[in-house]
Amino acid sequence: MNKTFANKVIDFNINLHYSGELPEDFMVLNPYLDNPETLEVMQKFYHKYYNDSDERKFIIGINPSRKGAGVTGVPFTDTKRLESVCGIKMELSHTHEISSVFMYDMIVEYGGADDFYKNFYINSPFPLAIVRKSKTGWLNANYYDDKRLFDDVKDFMIDSLRKHISLNLDTSEVFILGKKNADFIAQLNQEAQLFDTMTVLEHPRYIQQYKSREKDLYIDKYILALRNKSI
Repeated sequence: MNKTFANKVIDFNINLHYSGELPEDFMVLNPYLDNPETLEVMQKFYHKYYNDSDERKFIIGINPSRKGAGVTGVPFTDTKRLESVCGIKMELSHTHEISSVFMYDMIVEYGGADDFYKNFYINSPFPLAIVRKSKTGWLNANYYDDKRLFDDVKDFMIDSLRKHISLNLDTSEVFILGKKNADFIAQLNQEAQLFDTMTVLEHPRYIQQYKSREKDLYIDKYILALRNKSI
């Protein structure tokens, strides 16, 4: 019996493990190992929205944040949106993540979570949270923040992207969130030949932090791009 899209994603997440090198001031967090409730709600989410074998388009983020997918196990989804939009409640964790605010405002405009997730799958080239040691403690980090870090995780990211694609993703066009992210994905794509066309959109965090007054324009830009209409 063929596995559903949901079961393939769940298997991928359960078996996620990074055992490669890291610069000494970086650390990887795996929510599926660290929090049993994360594992539970992640499975509920994918069974709810991906319980089929349909092909989907791929939206690529950077890497999960501690307060978004680092808690819920669902990309760009904090506990507030997981409950209010997706109807899945976390009892032990409560988070607010600004990228999640933009993404779910966009998803509502697109037509709602059912329609959106039927057509799209979101994940990251490095699908686990990365943190960097600072004078005040551990802070969120991006895989491209340090050349040593990128060099250490590059092969793992290519392997992860191939595994994402094998879930049943359309590789003719991929949507990349964040211009700097796109520069690095382009490097990976040149080496591994993963996608035909890359469409770049501003990252939700950038929009929320620096372009909040123009948020509606960016939501329109996202929806036009995702529906393959001229921008």
